Amino acid sequence: MAEEEKLDASKDMSFWDHLEDLRHGLFRVVIALLAAFVVLFFFKDFLFDKIILAPTRSDFFFYEWFGMKTGLQLVNIELSTQFMVHMRVTFMCAFIVCCPYVIFEIWRFIAPALYQHEKKATRRAFLFASFLFYLGIAVGYSIILPLMINFFDGYKVSETVVNTISLNSYISTVNSTVIIFGIVFEIPTVVAILSSIGLITRQTLIGGWKYAVLIIAVLAAIITPADPFSMLIAAIPLALLYGLSILVCKPARPEEELEEETASAE
Repeated sequence: MAEEEKLDASKDMSFWDHLEDLRHGLFRVVIALLAAFVVLFFFKDFLFDKIILAPTRSDFFFYEWFGMKTGLQLVNIELSTQFMVHMRVTFMCAFIVCCPYVIFEIWRFIAPALYQHEKKATRRAFLFASFLFYLGIAVGYSIILPLMINFFDGYKVSETVVNTISLNSYISTVNSTVIIFGIVFEIPTVVAILSSIGLITRQTLIGGWKYAVLIIAVLAAIITPADPFSMLIAAIPLALLYGLSILVCKPARPEEELEEETASAE
């Protein structure tokens, strides 16, 4: 009966048929990225003034919430940098916009090889991963990025040294911060997958909470300026991620729980 649950079309597909299907999927992804890139390229003023450069101004909502002030002045010191930055930022935004479609193409490629119950679980996992990716990007852009800007713009080794931030340096910081947090927020998805194949259990994560607190503190110190306020703000979403990972992780079966207790007692 299990074999009958698979899609009929996948039964007769050869290796070359799958390869051809993959090629068509990649082609559609490239077309979608190019289309998004072209559209976003002509919204340069909105893209930069309202989104990318917004955290450099004191009227950014995060600064207003916490009573912070900033006035980061960016300069360009190379002839072609502004055009290349426009291209880089547009491509990054096109990828972010097309991410759900990329995930859909991945799902469409692997779905024929899955059983019906596996398809439902995988579909939920992909939707969950898309949501967490966007949530991570929002946290990185709305919280972590302004914290970094506020700290580094005001930090000086001497009053005689004036901070003159290049456009290229700022854009690199924006790209890395946003993408890194989008990836970091996929941790619950990874945990759910590892849990589904039996590598970790909910009890394992609960039992390792002390190590998790230490790792979260270290990560918060790495990705933010080393001041207590910034570390606390960064640690909160990471701690919530760990809690979410516990929730999506499957509990151990009674016999597995007994084995874990026996192993810890020894």
